[in-house]
Amino acid sequence: MAIRHLPENSAFSTADLSSKGFKVHEISGAVDTLHNHARRDYYKVVLVTGDMILTYGDQTIGINGTILFFANPHVPHTVVHRSKEKKGYGCLFTEAFIAGRERAEILQNSPLFRIGANPVIPVNSEQAAFLSSLYREMLAVHRSDYDYKNQLLRSCIELIIHEALKIQPSQNGLKQKNAATRITHLFMELLERQFPVESTGDPLRLRTAQDFASALSVHVNYLNRSVKELTGKPTSVHIAERIAAEAKALLQHSNWSIADIAYGLGFEYPTYFNNYFKRVTGATPKSFRKRKV
Repeated sequence: MAIRHLPENSAFSTADLSSKGFKVHEISGAVDTLHNHARRDYYKVVLVTGDMILTYGDQTIGINGTILFFANPHVPHTVVHRSKEKKGYGCLFTEAFIAGRERAEILQNSPLFRIGANPVIPVNSEQAAFLSSLYREMLAVHRSDYDYKNQLLRSCIELIIHEALKIQPSQNGLKQKNAATRITHLFMELLERQFPVESTGDPLRLRTAQDFASALSVHVNYLNRSVKELTGKPTSVHIAERIAAEAKALLQHSNWSIADIAYGLGFEYPTYFNNYFKRVTGATPKSFRKRKV
């Protein structure tokens, strides 16, 4: 079967998104070019049916059927369609559009948008029908002159997220059943909350297991034991992998110098960062950036 690539929908305008903070569109028709997203400033929720390969951060996911896809703006992704046709709906919105503390917390705390989580949720025909009705409602409202349409659009987004959580309540495997699980969950949240790194003037503060233990008011041995028991990996490995992932993203998708990336990630000297990156990834920052795809 020939592989085809998913393009930007011809009706979609990022300028419209930038001015209004929201866009919804129908997905249909043949595909023949690459759909490749680097870092952007919007979240994306897509309901789509097709045969495709999704690359999301460092994950590669094969899909054949109907799925909901939740894209975090800080994770670059690429979709390659292997079927001739695609159908569904796409919704894009900025964090500013969501507005309000409670709705913002849905984005920040939801496992659906969490970096490192599986962003794909398979849906059955009944679930797809309900979700499609929400997208059709958003399409109709977005085109209308209804005075409170933004509030209604936000409610539809919230309903889609809640429906997805009902279908697949947890994707990170960290059930809060005991103290060890709870502290591991808090560690993972605290680790993720530091990212993305957006300024060299606000570098990473927590970079060691002891840093996190102090922030969580627990003994470092207890934190290490809990994290290893629940995830199978030491605390230091989680930290190293996440810093390395952010370094890769900055090297690939920003124009920061390697020195700026080093300072943004909390390294005192670029040489320290070079040695760290090579130890964790097996490549130097310079060579990694050169092979950027």
